[in-house]
Amino acid sequence: MIVEYLKEFNLVSVIVRLFLALVCGAAIGYGRSQKERSAGFRTYTLICLGAAMSVIITLYHNEMLQTQWAEIVARVGEKFDASRLAAQTITGIGFLGAGIIIKGAHQQVKGLTTATGLFTTVSLGLGAGIGFYECVIPALIVIIFVLNVMSPLEAEFKRRLRNITLNVEFDNVEDINQISEVITDQKAMIYDIDVERGESKGEKLCSAIFILQLSRQNSSHSAMLSSIAELSCVHSVHELIS
Repeated sequence: MIVEYLKEFNLVSVIVRLFLALVCGAAIGYGRSQKERSAGFRTYTLICLGAAMSVIITLYHNEMLQTQWAEIVARVGEKFDASRLAAQTITGIGFLGAGIIIKGAHQQVKGLTTATGLFTTVSLGLGAGIGFYECVIPALIVIIFVLNVMSPLEAEFKRRLRNITLNVEFDNVEDINQISEVITDQKAMIYDIDVERGESKGEKLCSAIFILQLSRQNSSHSAMLSSIAELSCVHSVHELIS
């Protein structure tokens, strides 16, 4: 009875839906703030609330067309499109998400999880605004699980893969041969080498991105990093994990 009452369009259901959207946005945004992401607590909360409000305004529009504005609608013949505001909300978050995704140093793309998180939060807000409680609450639990629990699992899984991408800073371009020899000594296969030039501590250094596949016998990422780091020409080496 309570759920059915809250599915109706009234003041109590509007307050509950806005509160549910606030909880959803805050719950997701809190975890992102803990990880110091570009979009944090307030951003996610406001986005979820805004999405919920867009649907609630649509429902209010429909309600008014059928009651107080019915006489005007009969004269003018206004047509109602319930999906218009929700569709524009999705479009708007698309532009916001595109601005968050950036290509950082060493060919790394950052912001994908944040952008998709914002898109998912908008969907939660739309669901909360329309009163689809049966979907919003389980979806909130699943999204929090994916963002907070699966993140370290994904990093650990990538470290166990035989494919590895390394960024190495060294003195001269000729040192690539020495680094490549160390890699092949570990029975690893080099797929690609992308040479860059950069500066570190005022000195001009060369850097390169090595895309490798480790052997089944020597599949330790840390062993490969240690072997390369021991070279006197190498200034730094680290694994790139997107």
